[in-house]
Amino acid sequence: MLDSSPERVVPKSRLRRRGIYLLPNLFTTAALFAGFYAIVQAMNGHFEYSAIAIFIAMVLDGLDGRVARLTGTQSEFGAEYDSMSDMVSFGIAPSLIVYEWALKEIGQWGWIIAFIYCTCAALRLARFNTNINVVDKRFFQGLPSPAAAALIAGLVWVTFNFDIQGTDVRFLACIVTLFAALSMVSNIPYYSGKEINLRRRVPFVTILLLVLFFFVLIPSHPPLVLFCLFTAYAFSGYVIKLWRLGRSRKSNEPSQS
Repeated sequence: MLDSSPERVVPKSRLRRRGIYLLPNLFTTAALFAGFYAIVQAMNGHFEYSAIAIFIAMVLDGLDGRVARLTGTQSEFGAEYDSMSDMVSFGIAPSLIVYEWALKEIGQWGWIIAFIYCTCAALRLARFNTNINVVDKRFFQGLPSPAAAALIAGLVWVTFNFDIQGTDVRFLACIVTLFAALSMVSNIPYYSGKEINLRRRVPFVTILLLVLFFFVLIPSHPPLVLFCLFTAYAFSGYVIKLWRLGRSRKSNEPSQS
């Protein structure tokens, strides 16, 4: 006997909502793929491609959250999935890249330093997930894992661009890796930029500086410019910390009559 009941029609609004819900997760998956691709290329000795893939993962990681907020499709699943993707792209991938590139030559201490970075990245992500509603949203607590990964990837890319082998700068690689790792689990404040509203009007000078930076400065020498940029950001937190300490000391000093 044939079923004569009317076919259930799914509203177009629900279909559209489901499609938008998939959009931020597609960006997260693309970032995860970029991190995986970076690992594969490092295993094959193509460290330049690995470094570029880390920067691509960083851009995609920044887009998935913004897309979710703009489309109103934020969810706990998306947040957890994004955290897993970050662990691969900015935790495991940079540690394996720097190990294969430079730290492999110093034996046991090489993989220990790489593991320290990987562990600190995991701790940084776990702390971020648990303190997301507690800390000041204007500042990150510790160096963000994408910036730490970009610091290592920038070092790999800039040395490759100047025909410097990783084994020649293995001790510098150790210092940079440990600095990035310890900065991630520190209490050093780093400006987050989350209070910037792209819908507000901005001065013409700001637009001009952004155009010069993205279309003139970075294309002139991407490896060097990006490495200097993230190096400056990595040290900016310590500058903010020292400035806060100096200001608190001045406020605690008794006023002279």
